[in-house]
Amino acid sequence: MIRYALLGLIQGLTEFLPVSSSGHLVLAGRWIGLDPPGVLLEAMLHWGTLLAVLLVFRKDLAAMIMALGGRGRIEDRKRIGFLVAGTLPIVVTGLLLRGPVEQAFSSVLVVGIGLIVSAGFLFAASLLQVHARRATLCFSDSMVVGCAQTLSLVPGISRSGVTISTGLVAGLTPEGATRFSFLLSIPALLGAGLLHLIEALQAPQQFDWAGLAIGTAVSFGVGLLAIHALLGLVRRRKLWWFAIYCLGLGLGTLGWSVLTPG
Repeated sequence: MIRYALLGLIQGLTEFLPVSSSGHLVLAGRWIGLDPPGVLLEAMLHWGTLLAVLLVFRKDLAAMIMALGGRGRIEDRKRIGFLVAGTLPIVVTGLLLRGPVEQAFSSVLVVGIGLIVSAGFLFAASLLQVHARRATLCFSDSMVVGCAQTLSLVPGISRSGVTISTGLVAGLTPEGATRFSFLLSIPALLGAGLLHLIEALQAPQQFDWAGLAIGTAVSFGVGLLAIHALLGLVRRRKLWWFAIYCLGLGLGTLGWSVLTPG
């Protein structure tokens, strides 16, 4: 049960904080011998964090659903289009490069480089955040942020880190960039969960349902706390905290991969 809770903790904490959940899971497997979650548990962990996003941004989602029925605002209908446009790049890239992406998860060196890339995005956002004053999202913003999101297919590159940073560099306010990043995570988490569920159903086996429930509950609860924490830290212009963390962990990971090859 401790393994399930620990995996849920890592997923919930690192999925939304800009430090890379995939990178931390790879390092946890190498450094503390934590077994990979497995496809069904991975699906449930993704859906635990998905539920946290749905709960926090339920008003935004309700407004967009009303807009689809013709009763909402034109701005909310536009947001749906922006989310679709921002999601397409990672879907296409993920399908085309699925093999190389899966191979990257076996490389600690790649994780180290990815963490340093995340640190670079976060440092750039911290420096340019003072000029981020545009509250209204446009189509080009959604495409640029969506293209940046494809980088998070590489373990070590944080999805929330690159999307929020790209939004800030593009001139969006901290609140606008962070909100769009979280809304953009919904199709990403839903898609990842569905893919892992399909893989699990294709290879049926016995599952520890109590462990799955614990992992999902922990990822949901911790994810909820992480979302609120990040919203507050972005408003207070504290992204550089995560930049320093990613840089330090990335350099340490590179050093460890060199000293212990293979």
